[in-house]
Amino acid sequence: MTQSDPLKALGLTDADLTGGMLAVRSPIDGAEIARVHETDAADMPGIIARAQAAFRTWRTTPGPRRGELVRLFGEELRASKGELGAIVTLEAGKITSEGLGEVQEMIDICDFAVGLSRQLYGLTIASERPGHRMAETWHPAGPVGVITAFNFPVAPWAWNAAIALACGDPVIWKPSEKTPLTAMACLKILGRALDRFGDAPDGLVQLAIGGPEIGEALVSSRDVPVISATGSTRMGEIVGPKVMARFGKPILELGGNNAMIVAPSADLDMAIRAIVFSAVGTAGQRCTSLRRLIVHKSIKDDLTAKLVAAYKTLPIGDPRKEGTLVGPLIDAAARDNMMKTLKDAASEGGRVHGGAAVTEGVPKGGAYVSPAIVEMPEQTDTVRTENFAPILYVMGYDTLDEAIAMHNDVPQGLSSCIFTLDVREAETFLSAAGSDCGIANVNIGPSGAEIGGAFGGEKATGGGRESGSDAWKGYMRRQTSTVNYSAELPLAQGVRFDI
Repeated sequence: MTQSDPLKALGLTDADLTGGMLAVRSPIDGAEIARVHETDAADMPGIIARAQAAFRTWRTTPGPRRGELVRLFGEELRASKGELGAIVTLEAGKITSEGLGEVQEMIDICDFAVGLSRQLYGLTIASERPGHRMAETWHPAGPVGVITAFNFPVAPWAWNAAIALACGDPVIWKPSEKTPLTAMACLKILGRALDRFGDAPDGLVQLAIGGPEIGEALVSSRDVPVISATGSTRMGEIVGPKVMARFGKPILELGGNNAMIVAPSADLDMAIRAIVFSAVGTAGQRCTSLRRLIVHKSIKDDLTAKLVAAYKTLPIGDPRKEGTLVGPLIDAAARDNMMKTLKDAASEGGRVHGGAAVTEGVPKGGAYVSPAIVEMPEQTDTVRTENFAPILYVMGYDTLDEAIAMHNDVPQGLSSCIFTLDVREAETFLSAAGSDCGIANVNIGPSGAEIGGAFGGEKATGGGRESGSDAWKGYMRRQTSTVNYSAELPLAQGVRFDI
């Protein structure tokens, strides 16, 4: 299969892939695979206006009818899973199974949102006034701007888009400039669902490709009431205040510096499997990647030795080849940053295992590295700083309280886990005195979240929630209403105002 095969199979034409100013390179070998046209920033007001016009129609379309569009989109994704997964691999560098897994997340969230379209429940509330009924109703919020990152180029958009559409909101998508092809392919697939649906308003889902000026147009517009942004904490520090300043609603999915506590009772064979996948999957470029390993001192040396041995066997190379477990970093800058971080850790007393650039047996032009394990004497500033690369810091602890304190002593609060067979330790970790993260697991790694649970974290992770549970409320506005069906006009709180 040539690089253009999955692109052409999903309907991308030479006009889509050539003639633009934005060069798209595959991290597999650094080769240019397309030159796409960017959205002119001057066109953004028109794009937003079309979304607003679509909203006026879509908000009054019955929820189950809106869900039908999402159902059709899920069907089209199932039919195109192989091709779209291949584009994820081509453009983001994920191994084949991870590329397919990301598309499966899209399919799963469509299934979730279809059911949700019939379950946008409010509450009936007891009124203190006789002859009155109080109720809580949820209404569509308006156009949703979705800004996504390169490492998960399609799933987070689908988490937002499927639920937003079911809730009655149009969507404007700004993908990462590093991965526009997956976004373009998704819009082609969605176009097939829209054709089958028949009467969706124009401008219901739009794509805006470009740099910061495109994001700025979405973030600053009062006509885009909800902004969902996935990326770095630094990006969130810019986006969040701007959205809040205009009284919009930000949904921020930012950095993660995720840890695993390994207790003395842990099943070490299971823990090792979880550690390796969580730390090196997607070449450490997941927001939920395992970055810190906090191990009881009684088992630390044994576990570290087993991990170092396991790391030496990891197949590194072309992510399209069967058997490869570690593909490339997104680009050379990511590799250089990893090498600098390892030097910083070493200068703080860290003992580094692995972490070298790999040039033999891999495609030329790609940024391939061997995943690194770094034994640290303590949790330093370097350890507290998220690095988007396969670096795993290992530290020891004596008591569970000490381990939890170390676990929580970082700016980020996305995902977390503990490996233990002690129910007291497990329940303590999940309690209010335990992990301070939005996701907390027992005997499972921090990565690989299911769509049924709300995804997101606390502190510098941004506080946003996407995907399952009641995250749909972020795409709607709450309205409390009271109906007086009596012939009297009693006031609340016993107030008397006789006229």
